[in-house]
Amino acid sequence: MSKHDVPILSRRRLLMLTGTALPAGVISACGILPTPQPPSQLYRLSPKSTFDGNIPNVALQLGIEPPLAPAGLNSSQIAVMRGELTMDYFARAKWVDTAPAMVHRLLVESFENSGKIVGVGRSGVGLRSDYELQTELREFQAEYLEGGAVPKIRVRMNCKLVKIPQRIIVASHSFESLRPAPDNRMESIIKSFDLALGNVMKKIVGWTLTRVAEL
Repeated sequence: MSKHDVPILSRRRLLMLTGTALPAGVISACGILPTPQPPSQLYRLSPKSTFDGNIPNVALQLGIEPPLAPAGLNSSQIAVMRGELTMDYFARAKWVDTAPAMVHRLLVESFENSGKIVGVGRSGVGLRSDYELQTELREFQAEYLEGGAVPKIRVRMNCKLVKIPQRIIVASHSFESLRPAPDNRMESIIKSFDLALGNVMKKIVGWTLTRVAEL
């Protein structure tokens, strides 16, 4: 071997060593990647389908505006409070839509299920409303307060009934339901959300139709 061959062999050896080192580096890098987390479980709630028999029939059309909500509730994450001044969310559990959008759809369906009104629908979709219902979702969370190991579900909505086309508020009321969950399983918590929201929507439907019939 001549002295001129030495640099060539050294370069080849260097390339071989580098080639064998790369896979080890790749394996090492893969070893520090975070472990994939399981996807979030999606949950949905149901519209109200049973109502008091004394709700009046009304020959009117009602438009329902999407609920307003604070930023902490305007999310598909399921809110939980563990202190009076703090809000968090359950891990790996979400609503099928943002909370206000889901409640809006269920409220429209609940009015339809009552069978007591000629027409009801989302505001601004071609419905020529006689009245509009404006709502605000003020509470929609599970609460672990006072050191409780099992949460209570709180749902509170404020409603304003607006006469169209004058845009005059003719009635307003706030509705609330507090429902303790039977245990700390996520399925039980969601069922308690369903019962609490159903109770509030039942009250809203009855109050709205009664007030409209009186006006």
